[in-house]
Amino acid sequence: MLSSSDFASASWELVVRVDHPDKEEQEEVRLRVSGDLHVGGVMLKLVEQINLAQDWSDFALWWEQKRCWLLKTHWTLDKCGVQADARLLFTPQHKTLRLRLPNVKTVRLRVSFSAVVFRAVTDICRTLNIRRSEELSLLKPSGDYFKKKKKKDKSNREPVIEDVLDLECSSTSSGSPVSSGLYSKTMTPMYDPVNGTPASSTMTWFSDSPLTDHNCNILAFSQPPQSPEVLSDMYQPWTLIDKAKFNAGWLDSSRSLMEQGIQEDEQLLLRFKYYSFFDLNPKYDAVRINQLYEQARWAILLEEIDCTEEEMLIFAALQYHISKLSLSAETQDLTSECETDEVEAALSNLEVTLEGGKADNPLEDITDIPKLADNLKLFRAKKLMLKSFKQYWFVFKDTSIAYFKSKEVEQGEPIEKLNLRGCEVVPDVNVAGRKFGIKLLIPVADGMNEVYLRCDHENQYARWMAACSLASKGKTMADSSYQPEVLNILSFLRMKNRTSASPAASGLENMDMNPESFVSPRCAKKHKSKQLAARILEAHQNVAQMPLVEAKLRFIQAWQSLPEFGLTYYLVRFKGSKKDDILGVSYNRLIRIDAVTGVPITTWRFTNMKQWNVNWEIRQVAIEFDQNVSIAFTCLSADCKVVHEYIGGYIFLSTRSKDQNETLDEDLFHKLTGGQD
Repeated sequence: MLSSSDFASASWELVVRVDHPDKEEQEEVRLRVSGDLHVGGVMLKLVEQINLAQDWSDFALWWEQKRCWLLKTHWTLDKCGVQADARLLFTPQHKTLRLRLPNVKTVRLRVSFSAVVFRAVTDICRTLNIRRSEELSLLKPSGDYFKKKKKKDKSNREPVIEDVLDLECSSTSSGSPVSSGLYSKTMTPMYDPVNGTPASSTMTWFSDSPLTDHNCNILAFSQPPQSPEVLSDMYQPWTLIDKAKFNAGWLDSSRSLMEQGIQEDEQLLLRFKYYSFFDLNPKYDAVRINQLYEQARWAILLEEIDCTEEEMLIFAALQYHISKLSLSAETQDLTSECETDEVEAALSNLEVTLEGGKADNPLEDITDIPKLADNLKLFRAKKLMLKSFKQYWFVFKDTSIAYFKSKEVEQGEPIEKLNLRGCEVVPDVNVAGRKFGIKLLIPVADGMNEVYLRCDHENQYARWMAACSLASKGKTMADSSYQPEVLNILSFLRMKNRTSASPAASGLENMDMNPESFVSPRCAKKHKSKQLAARILEAHQNVAQMPLVEAKLRFIQAWQSLPEFGLTYYLVRFKGSKKDDILGVSYNRLIRIDAVTGVPITTWRFTNMKQWNVNWEIRQVAIEFDQNVSIAFTCLSADCKVVHEYIGGYIFLSTRSKDQNETLDEDLFHKLTGGQD
């Protein structure tokens, strides 16, 4: 045994600051420890010396210099590398955080600052009754995000009173983090079967939840439209460079909040990060569908994604309709789809999940691959050349388009055969002008080939557009999703057709809306208020009979149909290039975009990806594709880890099982998205 003098020579003094929840200043405690003392022993001696009766179960040691938690309490100080110069903080693992949701509503709740962000987001989504938490993440906005609001506050000299929904008593504030995936196992409907309102937390979760019926309504129902003044003061990323800087704020999912410098009561954005929405079920996803609708709505209003004026009016009409239903006392219609027989609903949900559909001849998909053959007009983009469409006979089969001079020579050699696998398919439609075009961007070795197709009517356009979209993903028209895709396109075109027999003049007399609140500020400046209101009400005639949930889902579908949907931008420098480019990362592809003109240069599909890795020394991402195609780039607007995680996250989402009760494979996610620092 060591004598007292030997122990004194082998031990040393460790200074630990204690973060008392009831005291403003931190208390400094000095302990005599040795290198073979484990972390749990340090915490025990610390609590004994403080001699204060309170619950210390949520407290842990934070090492400031190393920016890491000492959570493995059985490790000794020598194994952790802690010496006398270490600055340790004894602090709660769960702290208050302010989260701005997609509906621009701010909630305050307690979140684990010691768990990795992936797990913390899972606990947050469980508290807010949002399924499929793997689609969301936390984003720390840049300094420009609140810049306009601060400027306005300074000029008016009036403090802004932020409307915060306080959920600090949430289940995430317990001593141990909530187990992930609990809500996926319960699959309890999120509506009260008696009165039709969103279900209270006691019905939805095994444990108590802070979401009262009122709070759940706030999250599940759309908020009233903002005034044009508020819209004009909100941050808008005008250029691709601005969007790239904004996306640099995504937090690393494999590290904790504390490790990334997030402070207590700091404000972060909770957003859908991965645009691969899985299993949107109105029966269970009231909050999720509404928050997804709100994110899409603000993306349109703040011009984060481009759309035509015609599409803007459709979005405005849907917003107006949803706003009316949300404010109406007759919101009982929200649950009309959930009051069907349970067995019928389960069978219907299973059919959608398995992508079954009701085919007239189920054996047709196996024995024969359908083909399309019709007269279309074609134009190839060339420099200094006006658009001049010429008619040819087109045959679409498998994933390729061949065109001939006429139908009579179809059995011979085609003029050209276009392989659409991996191409970009962009709608070029103006319903009012009877223009139904399809723009194809076909990747080649030195860039992209632009091919324009022109259809005669909407039915022809829907069939060919659906076929091209599937072919770009490597699927044929034999796929079960072809017919639903055709119907979705036709439905969207009919929404755009604003030639209604009923006049909108009567709606103008009893108008109860501010039309500038439903369109972007730039669009509002182009039209007078009465003219804009008339056009919105005219477009509203086509959606006036939709139930609330169906209208939100239709808005989301229309958002997904936009050419730039799902693109997240980063400023990069490709290997061998002397100028900067924009890299667009989507749920199924990577796009190289010219930073000056915004024109896509090359597209690479994830389905053609063989492998990707990162050289952490030079911070360079390298990706290999089929046909010996390889690219490498360094990220300039963010750390390469952010782009690496984005690619890995989409690969992870593509491996998801269709089983709704499946627990998320967190280890697989970290394996695909993790990396060295």
